[in-house]
Parts: sequence; C-alpha cells; structure tokens
Amino acid sequence: MRSSPSAIVFGNVSSDDIRRAVLEREDVAKYLRDDPMAEALDARERIEGYLEELRTTQRYRFYRALQHPLYPILRKVRRIAEHVEHAKEGLRRGRVVYVSNHKSHLDYLVEPLVLDDHNIRPPLLAAGINLFGGALGLLHKHVTGAVPIRRNSKDPLYLVTLKAYVAELLKERDLLYYAEGGRSYSGELKMPKTGLLQAALQADRHELSIVPMAVAYDLVLEDRILSREASRKKKRPFAQEVAEMVRHAVGYESRAFVTFGAPIPLGTFDPDSRRDLVTLAHRVHDEVGRCYKVLPTALVASVMRPHMPRTELIARLDERIATLAAAGANLAVKTGRQAADEGVTLLAARDVLVEERHLVRVRDRIVLRYYARTVEHLLGRSRRTTH
Repeated sequence: MRSSPSAIVFGNVSSDDIRRAVLEREDVAKYLRDDPMAEALDARERIEGYLEELRTTQRYRFYRALQHPLYPILRKVRRIAEHVEHAKEGLRRGRVVYVSNHKSHLDYLVEPLVLDDHNIRPPLLAAGINLFGGALGLLHKHVTGAVPIRRNSKDPLYLVTLKAYVAELLKERDLLYYAEGGRSYSGELKMPKTGLLQAALQADRHELSIVPMAVAYDLVLEDRILSREASRKKKRPFAQEVAEMVRHAVGYESRAFVTFGAPIPLGTFDPDSRRDLVTLAHRVHDEVGRCYKVLPTALVASVMRPHMPRTELIARLDERIATLAAAGANLAVKTGRQAADEGVTLLAARDVLVEERHLVRVRDRIVLRYYARTVEHLLGRSRRTTH
C-alpha cells in the first residue's frame, strides 16, 4: 500500500448504523406514516430486506490485487487520464459523487483504476443488480464495494429506501455512478436518470460536490454486441453476453481516455425543487458531454458514407473537426488527415471499414452508426429527456 493518506483503506460503514439512520430519516418515516398500505404489507420488513440487499463492503487491499488476475484484459487497455486536478479539488471540498457516462463493462475496471493510479481514495460504485450473480456478484458485494441498483424498479418503497441509503452512505464515502443507468446501446450520450442525483441532494449537500467525468475508447469491446442489442426487445442474460465479450476480446486493444470536469458544489441546489433537480441533471449531462474525448474512430464514423474517396473523407473530417472545435469539444486530433489515418486503420482492423487503394467503404454499417452517434450530443442532435 502507498503511504499517502488518500490511499488509506477505509473502515466499512456499519450496516447497523446505516439501517438505523435510514429508518430514522424523515422521508422514510413520512412514507410509513402516509401510505395506507404500509402496515398491511409489512413495509418496515421490506425496507430492511432492501437495506440488506444494498449493503456492500469494500476491501480495498483485495480490490487492488484484482489487477493481477485481470491483467490479460487490462494490458490491452491503455489508461489515459485528463484533468485529474478536478477530482482532487472536489476531494478538498469534502465528499464527491463521480458521475460518468457508461460505454462498456470495462468502465467498472478502468475508471476506479485511473483514480487509484493518481493516488485518489476509492469510491464505492453503483451498479446494476444484473451484475451481482455468481462469482462476479460475490466480488462486487464483498471486495469492490459495489451497491446493487434495481434500475427499472417502480416500487415506491424501494425508491425511498434506495435514496435514503445513498444519502446516508454519502456522509461517509464517495460514490461513482453511471448517470445513464446502463450502457448506451445506441452509442449516444443519454440524459441522466435523476434518482441518485436526488439522493445526493438529500445528503449533506453543503459537503458534497459532483465531479463529472467521461470515459472514451478508440474501440469499445462490446461494440458489436451493443449496436445489435439496441434493436432487440429482450436483452440477453449477462452470462451469455460475457461469453461473447471474451470472444471479441481476441486481438482487442484500445486507449481509454478518462477525463474529469470541474466540481459542481451541491450547496446551492434545493433538494425539494424539481426545477433544481432538472437543472442539475442538464448541467451534469452537458459537462460529461464536454469531457468526452472525441477520438478518430468516432470522427470517421460521423462523416462516413457507404463508400467515398479518401480525399473526400479527409475534407469532410476537416469540416467536422472545425465544427466540433467551435462547440468546445475535447478533440484528440487537429486535422482531417490525422483522423483518417488513425480512425480508418482502427475501424478496418475491426472489420467495420474496408480500404481499397484510395477508396474507403463501409463493411458493418450498424457498428459504424454506433460510433457516429457518440458525438451527436456535440452536434446538437441528442434528445434531452430527463428521467
């Protein structure tokens, strides 16, 4: 372990203390008082069941040791951090809620490791409950410190309990969560879901800041899986998807850019104001979008036609780069030629494009469209719908 104070292994928050604090919260007590069905359904027992489900433990020494068995995949992803000083500034202010976009299951590994690379204390992680089956579930529950979230639950008692639990947790720990809910199947940056933002506002908000962050890959490991899942009515089981990810990992290599934005203090936001909540959600969405690293693969995909001469591609890329630069985008390249050289090579190796002499043509339009949509929020085409 490092000797820096920020690398201290935190003691686990007492589950009894959190249980007691949640049950004593006014929002939970009010629900139990005002719901005429609460007594009949034994609401208190259900709350305690939900609290047991949400309980998590982070054993950071073992968490860091996971890098060794995961080395075969981690060595294929070169982590590049940008503006880590913003994360450190947030920590100087107090507790931090890191809010990120969600591109890949690799995010759960890459983003916490970037923080650890820079000697920043580890946050707990909010993750979909579908990730808590089998051995992976045991790791999340007892090592990584992941909090299982029922993303699609409409049960008001669960939602009240979740928000109260997170609010109490944020008094002691930092939290990283993916504002879009799940990964983006279409590639576009989705508007944040507001449940955990609301929970943050209900915590000691004068001690809290949101640090927006974005992760971007040259190539997303699950690009083919995600782009085709977007059209499916029923999503496949997680175990089946993992098996396919392993197959696609053969020969996979990518850079992973993790970019941090300036902290957003929560002290000025009213936890009881819907308008403030929506304003915060839009601000987080915009900040995450500005952090997002625009890489050559996305640039090429965003201007590509079914087939086009390389000279035309470069000209269109120069125009697109100028447009994005004017919008304040976080660009990885400055010229159309550089974008074409790097982006076409990577997409051709992924069998998305084919380069034949001076002509470039599309081989997999579904995956290409997935990468093109990753920059739509910077072109004014994204849909702004707050959940």
